[in-house]
Amino acid sequence: MAFLEVRDIVKSFGGLRALQDVSLSVEKGEIRAIIGPNGAGKSTLFNVMTGLLSPDSGEVRFDGERISGIPPHRVIRKGIGRSFQITNIFPRMSVFENVQVALFSHHRENRSALSLARNFREVTDEVLAILGLVGLAEKFDSSASVLSHGDQKRLEIAITLACRPKLLMLDEPTAGMSRFESRETIALLQKISREQGLTLVFTEHDMDIVFGISEKITVLQQGMVIADGTPSEIKANPEVRKAYLGEEIAE
Repeated sequence: MAFLEVRDIVKSFGGLRALQDVSLSVEKGEIRAIIGPNGAGKSTLFNVMTGLLSPDSGEVRFDGERISGIPPHRVIRKGIGRSFQITNIFPRMSVFENVQVALFSHHRENRSALSLARNFREVTDEVLAILGLVGLAEKFDSSASVLSHGDQKRLEIAITLACRPKLLMLDEPTAGMSRFESRETIALLQKISREQGLTLVFTEHDMDIVFGISEKITVLQQGMVIADGTPSEIKANPEVRKAYLGEEIAE
């Protein structure tokens, strides 16, 4: 059984069918890209997979459990973390406080307020460890609002990691970044996936990144899966080239 299974998902908005019989499976520890032209249904699929939208039919299963149709906060508790195209942080808080709030929220599920107070040092150590993992330890007391765009994305990843996900889903993690920031962020994601044993599913428009780190790639067009396979299989697929209408597919 796959770690993440998407089975025959259909999702419509009025007369528009955004997803049509979409299926894919992701193994534990895999790095999977979901790509496609604008309007292909990538963000809609992400929203269905993380509980922001309920499918009209079909199901999503994670770690052996059906999760389609349950609210996002319960999806997070199951072990799925997500970041968005638009950075989702608390700009008026410090870098440290952003991650601390996420950790307290995570620990509150299993600990009383008294227990949390007694373990404040433990939480502090966890925050610093996570910030060290994403390269923000030296900026722990900086306001989140003054960080560069790349560092804000790193902070969002840190917030997501504070919820202890088993699966990390990233919607265009390098959107709005410079080329240097993009390369740094992708190297960071590879490091986190390897060191934390995380499964990683992401959408991305930069084909150099997609073909550089993905182990498997799913291609959407007009809400349907038109290809699914290894990077070499996707590069050689004539239907993928046609769908991108001349967009560069790395050789």
